[in-house]
Amino acid sequence: MIFVRHGETAWNRVERFRGQYDIPLNETGMEQAKKTGQQIVKRWRPAAVYSSPLARARQTAERIAAACGLAVEPEIGITDIDYGDWQGLTPDAARERWPKSVENWFRLPGTVHFPNGDRLIDVQQRALTTFSELTERHDNQEIVLISHTVVIRALLLGLLEADLNRLWHIGQEPCAINVIDYSTERTIIESINCVDHLMD
Repeated sequence: MIFVRHGETAWNRVERFRGQYDIPLNETGMEQAKKTGQQIVKRWRPAAVYSSPLARARQTAERIAAACGLAVEPEIGITDIDYGDWQGLTPDAARERWPKSVENWFRLPGTVHFPNGDRLIDVQQRALTTFSELTERHDNQEIVLISHTVVIRALLLGLLEADLNRLWHIGQEPCAINVIDYSTERTIIESINCVDHLMD
């Protein structure tokens, strides 16, 4: 299973709580997605490409799927976290209203429940459920999933049975590739946050 974070958006360059706001890729993100598709087709032979339905993930997935000769299949289980009332705000703007919660998000993210939004454990559970369903559906096949930084970090922590408060201890750059081997008796994380394919 090849998990890919979507490419760059305008809101990656100026940090905002993106969540389920539907932001498109910028020009850099489009190029990153194209390079990622080229890298994937060089190394793997995916049977399917799944994507979060949000535009930034879907646009990334379309370029990867085109390189692989596949269509994109939407998967709601890997859509981004719902930041609720924080969505669209910068961390500084959110800190003005919710100073303790913003501090906890960067120090103890597993403890935060976003006002009118998700808890991190909810995101992790739906990502793990999706992972389990797709591994059963695609036994002994390679598949690609395009998702979001929080979802991928939370999923990796869940597979490692690690504390959700370690969320920020995992790197996840735009169009990073993460490889998970689920064909053995135990799930093995083979690589995390690989971006060498973007360095050309």
